[in-house]
Amino acid sequence: MPQSLPTDHPTHRDPEAGPGADAGRQDGLDRGLNTGLDTGLDTGLDTGLDVETDVDGGAGSAGAPQEILLELVDDEGVTIGTAEKLWAHQQPGRLHRAFSVFLFDRQGRMLLQRRALGKYHSPGVWSNTCCGHPYPDEPPFVAAARRTAEELGVAPALLCEAGTVRYDLPDETSGLIEREWNHLFVGLVTAPVRPNPDEVDDYAFVTAEELRALEAERPFSVWFRTVFEAALPGIREIAGNSW
Repeated sequence: MPQSLPTDHPTHRDPEAGPGADAGRQDGLDRGLNTGLDTGLDTGLDTGLDVETDVDGGAGSAGAPQEILLELVDDEGVTIGTAEKLWAHQQPGRLHRAFSVFLFDRQGRMLLQRRALGKYHSPGVWSNTCCGHPYPDEPPFVAAARRTAEELGVAPALLCEAGTVRYDLPDETSGLIEREWNHLFVGLVTAPVRPNPDEVDDYAFVTAEELRALEAERPFSVWFRTVFEAALPGIREIAGNSW
């Protein structure tokens, strides 16, 4: 699967960013790598993980979505119960806990994925590195690291909290709605990506300029721009002010 932007735009450095942007980005990447390695970050995941099944809402053996439970939360983000995943996304929607991950390579490029065409929710659209829902009682950080490995076959080399964001976003294509209390994470990926084809149709490492071009040309998930803007301060800490 290619690691370049799936358009005619090459994955080069943003020409509008001055020399200071490169220096700032490298400082952030070096600081992030040093912090993650010095503290002995261990996600508990094998970076060579090869996942064969979808454990977060893909098709089951008979082609129907597996039943997945997620956490319902109140307006303060406090867990108040559980619900089946698809039911929680049907109108009018139920506020629930979610996570979104943004990973960058050593060059400060963001890892995007195109969701597999077989997914019942937002198939075939581009989105951030990984997103999903913790299992009931599962810490969002653990869920984010786990799900990244399950979808992309690689564990983050560094993963940092970047705040939370709440939103109510209807998806006109599917008729579903995203009512989520979303935990944001940013980090680094240093090992080769080996995506699970049941989850990921394509992927790309992009600069900020290339992301803008891709958003203008291809459909993205309804939540992408909201979670991206909410995570931007953390993204700039990791990947530099060119973002």
